[in-house]
Amino acid sequence: MIKVPLRAALGRVRCFSTRELTEHGSEWARAAAGLTEQASVYVHWPYCLRRCSYCNFNKYIPKENKDHVMTTSLQREAETLLRLSQVSSVTSVFFGGGTPSLAHPSTIAAVLETISRCARLPGEAEVTLEVNPTPAGRSKLEDYCSAGVNRFSIGVQSLQDEDLKILGRDHSCDDALRTVEEARRLRPGQVSVDAMFGRPGQTVESWESELDGLLGACDDHVSLYQLTLERGTQLFGQVQSGRVALPSEDETAEMYRRARTALQRWGFLQYEVSNFARHDSVSLHNLNYWKGKQYIGVGPGAHGRFVPLAEGAVVREARTQTLEPDVWIREVRQRGHGTRRRIPLGRLELLEEVLVMGMRMTEGINHEHWKLFSPQMNLHQVFGGSSDVKEFIRSGQLVLDDRGLRCSWDGLAILDSLLPTLLVELEKQVFPDPDGGHRGYSDGRTQRTWSPR
Repeated sequence: MIKVPLRAALGRVRCFSTRELTEHGSEWARAAAGLTEQASVYVHWPYCLRRCSYCNFNKYIPKENKDHVMTTSLQREAETLLRLSQVSSVTSVFFGGGTPSLAHPSTIAAVLETISRCARLPGEAEVTLEVNPTPAGRSKLEDYCSAGVNRFSIGVQSLQDEDLKILGRDHSCDDALRTVEEARRLRPGQVSVDAMFGRPGQTVESWESELDGLLGACDDHVSLYQLTLERGTQLFGQVQSGRVALPSEDETAEMYRRARTALQRWGFLQYEVSNFARHDSVSLHNLNYWKGKQYIGVGPGAHGRFVPLAEGAVVREARTQTLEPDVWIREVRQRGHGTRRRIPLGRLELLEEVLVMGMRMTEGINHEHWKLFSPQMNLHQVFGGSSDVKEFIRSGQLVLDDRGLRCSWDGLAILDSLLPTLLVELEKQVFPDPDGGHRGYSDGRTQRTWSPR
């Protein structure tokens, strides 16, 4: 599968002059005024009881119970950032982590109450909670529903108990299946399961058999993720030392291909690189990311993309909150939020994000959507003249037509190899070099930030 290298593809930020940012901001604000009226909210709960062997997310093992101070801090930061954005409506809320199913249901209710006080939170808005499928997590599902959660995302990962131990998970296969069953009883059609492939010792055949068991028990949404080896994790050390072996790239590619086929057979439609749904049970929150809409990140290490209108800004900013919970709590107490980094997004940067995220969807990027962010140059003008893009189209990997730009079925599986070419072509068209080349980035660059989901 497809490990789309977002950080590798977009690891540099071009330096913009004040004039460029002002001109871009005014132009974009006129074209996309409606995009600043709404936002999604991502809420990060940073605590876990243990660290999985493969995980490098921003998570911490608490030494004491900090539920109360975390709750009040999440409320205050949510209020500060929502007022800063001046959005009139919140379209979805996602509680991720960490292990947000460790939070007391009253925390979820309190944060949702704060959000609804600062902006309109419609009754039908999607409110998702990630759940670790342990007996403790399962026992609180009904209380979470009462708190306002209407969708669950359950980290099943594997139906093999031995593999769960290798991954450092604290649940069993039976725990996972019982949690899915209970969540489906409470929120039928609104339960997603996460499954991971490319695990140590896994074969194509064992994955196919496991997937059939999972699809027979799951609800109407599945997220598939290839295990990514992250430097600094326990699993990374085990693989480097030769104690553990991962499947080859060819094997993981075949696992992805067979998974797509099996999901299709079970009635699931792929709507994004890693996500599949039937009965229209797509994740509306994640669609906001992929469609380039605003989102506000609340909590330690959370990321956001929004225009801080209350400060008179006209360009979208990439914002990152302080990572370490105790430091973040102190900053929230002092100034109402724990924003550690703010990067104004210039025209090229914004279009890069629209391109990278939009191409993850099977529907790709339609012309009207692209026009919201690029009123000056349409998709045909940006990509239609490129010989490399034309070759992708001839080979059946890309489609550029009256609907827009998108990957074919085969192209989506190799998206990571298509994106660098598309990004280079975009840069050439947005900032053409008078000598016929394309402009590079300044050496004084800053690393780009990304949402955790």
